[in-house]
Order: sequence, then C-alpha cells, then structure tokens
Amino acid sequence: MSLQIIMFPGQGSQFKGMGEDLFKEFNKLTELASEILGYDIVELCVEDSKGLLNQTNYTQPALFIINYLTYQKFLQQNKKVDYFIGHSLGEFNALNAAGVFDFETGLKIVKKRGELMFSIKDTSMAALIGTNFKEIQEILTTNFQDIDIANINTPSQIVISGKLDSLEKAADYFEDEGLVYIPLKVSGAFHSRYMSPIKLEFKEYIETLELKHCNTPVISNYSGVLYSDEKQAIINNMVNQIDNPIKWLQSIEYLLNKNNCDFIELGAGEVLSNLIKKIRL
Repeated sequence: MSLQIIMFPGQGSQFKGMGEDLFKEFNKLTELASEILGYDIVELCVEDSKGLLNQTNYTQPALFIINYLTYQKFLQQNKKVDYFIGHSLGEFNALNAAGVFDFETGLKIVKKRGELMFSIKDTSMAALIGTNFKEIQEILTTNFQDIDIANINTPSQIVISGKLDSLEKAADYFEDEGLVYIPLKVSGAFHSRYMSPIKLEFKEYIETLELKHCNTPVISNYSGVLYSDEKQAIINNMVNQIDNPIKWLQSIEYLLNKNNCDFIELGAGEVLSNLIKKIRL
C-alpha cells in the first residue's frame, strides 16, 4: 500500500490570479487572513495591481494562505495522510497541517519571516541545471566564494544564492561551462549566509508562540529527515532553514526509501510535482 505524502510549494510557484475560487469558497478564512495581514489578500493574489506579489514580504503570506485553503479543500474529500513536506515556505504549511500551530499563528509566523527576509537587500538567487551538487560546490569554492548553495532540488538542479553583482559574474561562467542558468523571481538570497543576521529575531519571535507536537510526521528541509517532537528542536529546524540549504532531494530520497509513495502537491502550480518526476528518473 502506498504512502500518501502531501507536499506544499514555496516561493516561485506564485502567479497573478491564483486562489480566486478558493477565496470565494472560504470567504471567512479569507477575511481573517486580510485582517491579520492588514491588506486585501484577494487583491494581492488575483489582481496584484501594485506589483507586489513577487516581493517576499507579500509572497510568503500569499502562498501560505493559498496552500492552506487548498489543503482545506483536499480535506473535504480525503483524510489519510502519512507524511507532510513543504519546500521552504511550504514547510510552514506542513507544520500547520501536522498540528504544530493553527492557521492564524502560522500566518503571523510567515508574515514575520517574509518581512525579515525582505530586509536583506541587493541579493537574489538563480537555478543551475546540468550538473550535480558536488561539482557546483567545487566551482563556488574555487571561483565564487561569496555565493552559497541554497537548494538541492534534484540530482541535476541546484539553486545558488548571493549578491546581485556576484551572481551576474557567475552567470557568464556557468553558461560558458554549458549549464543552464536561470535567475529566479525572488527578492533575496534565501537559505544562505546572507540571511544569518535575521535568525535571532526570528527565533525570539517563534519562541513567544505556542507550539505543539506533530500529529503526523513532517520532513525537515534543514535536516532532510523527520522533525522531532521536542519544542526546541522544532524551533531550531524552522530557524536554521533560513540560512541553510533546502535539502529537497535528500528529503524525497528519505521517503522513497521507505515505501511506494503517492506524492500530492497542494497549492499553486506543479513545481514540486515536476521535481519529483526528475528525482524518480
């Protein structure tokens, strides 16, 4: 019998127009979300008239809400879940779905997280396709020591983070090496050393909140294995994720080694489903 694994996507999956039907169906939750955030979440996601959706301080709450509402829709017809996993921001939806915190608390957490991450300026990310983690790490160590590996998504898709000028120089190098270099639509060098200055404030904020044990296993982006039930360990995983690589490949391999897996992506787009296909090749 297959394991049922729910996946929640993170930044990069957002698009103008997302969630329109969900907002109508879950209007009370939508109103609550707008009240917590202090702006109209429907306008942001559906219209985005001010062009804010790709700014991480807006992207993160928006995706958390879309992921959450999609999961509520899923629960109308389904109940059985064996594992939850989320990519970066999506991990907070996984923790919410596993009962660690409620919707309101989760939205406040990702709002704070987005604001802190947005405060780090002049940095960004890029995806590299065509070689493995080890080779990218060797290139960075030799040629671009101020750039970090941020996401290990598949055996041949690695995401890097750094300052804008460094990434521009690296783009020419990697393209000359025959790799595909794709600048990402993000507003910071997430999951890298450049996020370290905000860790303490984020940790102090989370420590003021009530957190519970996972009622369903959750895979940690930071460790690549299960979250433990100890509160401080849960906090450490959430905090360390900010300036350490997302170990998506290792996390999925951890699950694939357990049993036959049925991966279900809940949220905007099919980014994670496409990564799973590449990992399974």
